[in-house]
Amino acid sequence: MENKMYKDRVDAGQVLARILKKKEIVDGIIMAIPRGGVVLADQVSKVLNLPLDIIIPRKIGASYNPEVAIGAVTQDGTVFLTENKQLLQFAGKGSIKNIVEQELNEIKRRMLEYRGNTSYPDYTGKAVIIIDDGIATGFTTRAAIMSIKKIFKPHKTILAVPVAPVDVIEKLGAEVDEIVCPLVPEPFYAVGQFYENFDQVTDEEVIQILHKRGGEWKT
Repeated sequence: MENKMYKDRVDAGQVLARILKKKEIVDGIIMAIPRGGVVLADQVSKVLNLPLDIIIPRKIGASYNPEVAIGAVTQDGTVFLTENKQLLQFAGKGSIKNIVEQELNEIKRRMLEYRGNTSYPDYTGKAVIIIDDGIATGFTTRAAIMSIKKIFKPHKTILAVPVAPVDVIEKLGAEVDEIVCPLVPEPFYAVGQFYENFDQVTDEEVIQILHKRGGEWKT
């Protein structure tokens, strides 16, 4: 698929599902990164017959420009920051702390809205498949991986994404047991360029999918 595009997130999810099905994962859980990752995970959950849950990493944007990613945080408080010391120094420790607090509040709000509660069942020792609709910088993905390993102590971690840049895949390869990424294009500018349709996923879509495919956590 080196020069190909996905029709939409459903198409991308079906591609991942076909690959993951061959791995015959039995005692597993699918952890999707909302919002887009949930649409792909829906397809994988259906084909693999595994329950679906979510992990919500949030980008930490620089106070002077929120679009500039300097790290990410997840709901258990796991924070991953860029190794660029100059960028961190420019951002300021005080402002980073405030942004982290804001994002943690947003994560809690979304967990309640999407799942109805903020606590997880006991996923200890399971194979965890982490799914998103693509990776750009890798900040939020890495934070999600670190959080999952810390909370659930999985016996295996598989990162499954339809598209990502080669340098990010190489870095994240050290964080998980296995990576499924059918499309690793060069040059890479943005995830959306590899989809014919990359419309924003709504909260309503996420809620609908989770309460159709979700596991024991459902209220």
